[in-house]
Amino acid sequence: MTVNTSPFAALKSGAFRFALMLALVFALGSVGLLWTVERQMEGYGDAATDLMLRAEGRALAGAYAEAGLPGLLTSLRRQSGNGGDQQFHFLLEDARGHRLFGDIDVGQGRLGDAVITVTEPDSGPVTMREVGLEIGSGLRLFVATDFFDFDELQDRLARFTIICGVSISIFALVGGYGAGSIFLRRLDRVSCQVERIVAGDSDERLPAIGLAPEFDMLTRGLNRMLDHKDAAMEAVRQVSTAIAHDLRTPLMRLQQRLVGLAREPEERHDAVGAAIEDVEGILSTFQALLHIGMIEGGVGRRRFRRVSISKHLGRVLETYGPVAEDAGHQLVARITDDLSVEGDAEMLTQLFINLIENAIVHTPAGTRISVDLDLIGDVVRARVSDDGPGVAAADHERIFRRFYRGSASKGLPGTGLGLSLVAAIADAHRVRYRMVKGAGFTLELDFPGFRHDLGDPVG
Repeated sequence: MTVNTSPFAALKSGAFRFALMLALVFALGSVGLLWTVERQMEGYGDAATDLMLRAEGRALAGAYAEAGLPGLLTSLRRQSGNGGDQQFHFLLEDARGHRLFGDIDVGQGRLGDAVITVTEPDSGPVTMREVGLEIGSGLRLFVATDFFDFDELQDRLARFTIICGVSISIFALVGGYGAGSIFLRRLDRVSCQVERIVAGDSDERLPAIGLAPEFDMLTRGLNRMLDHKDAAMEAVRQVSTAIAHDLRTPLMRLQQRLVGLAREPEERHDAVGAAIEDVEGILSTFQALLHIGMIEGGVGRRRFRRVSISKHLGRVLETYGPVAEDAGHQLVARITDDLSVEGDAEMLTQLFINLIENAIVHTPAGTRISVDLDLIGDVVRARVSDDGPGVAAADHERIFRRFYRGSASKGLPGTGLGLSLVAAIADAHRVRYRMVKGAGFTLELDFPGFRHDLGDPVG
């Protein structure tokens, strides 16, 4: 399955939709900003115009107070100007309401602040703000001006905001389309790799998408998952091969004995006993495999609780002391009391049993087997060692594989699953285990979650 990378597919991509959302948000923000600025400018324009009109009215009233009506008329003519744009419009009325000067229609004058319409020769009716005041002797002076400067500024601001908003929105959409196209092309490469992996090419890995760190983090996580899957599949293949190899011999031997039973009835008793031993060995192998599978599947973790590892290890040593002595071995221990860990008592007991049995079976008589349990910092450390022939350095990692048996173990009883079970139990308890280089066999296990036994622990 490939990703659709056609030009129209980018319009449906998440990157383009996100850019479209941003463009919409920016457009709405631009409209809100424009409305707010216009309201602020309108208020400022009204206040500034009123202030300017009142200042002009007070100046003309001062001219009347100094020079009387002739001086006022002279100032009005000078302010009205001759040609060009006229900033102010005037109306001077006497006490009877007769026009003495000005171009504002009689009857439009209002004392105080007002909005009026004045007809200009060039532009026709124009809306203006007006201020009217009484200047003495019944005379009333009205001064008006238009909003042209502020209207022009508002128009320019509106055009600028609209142009910028549209330009940025288009830029965001174009950028979103481009990002969507790039993302789809890179996603197509990932999809092609996925198809190859599904088709069976397990060596393939997902390429980095590269658009953002979180995408690369995702591909790295998926690649780690694939690595883990391949490791699990390789383990299954190894187990399958080992089962086929290790069980073939006892099954063939069992077959031959059963055939012999049919041909030689007089030897039936010994043959039946040997056949039963072969069957028990096969069942033991399958039981060990089942136990490892259940542990690796996390079944035992539901039973984890506070466990006194000191007491359980002590019980194992009490049981296997005589066994080691009968085999000609010396089993010594140094156990620190009152140490607890989080885990399953049955599995932890099985772990130490396997390690001690492994040392008894795979070392010659006279070998010294040591078991230590101590507190190192905040870690409970168990150490099982012997002074036997040890394990070759090349086998240190392989001895924990299922059915693996070193050259020194050939011909000895066992299934090659004892240390595999130890590794499975240690992994389930998040125990760090490692082989220690040196003479003999030494395995150290570090248990997390140390606790002192304040009372009788569960298990």
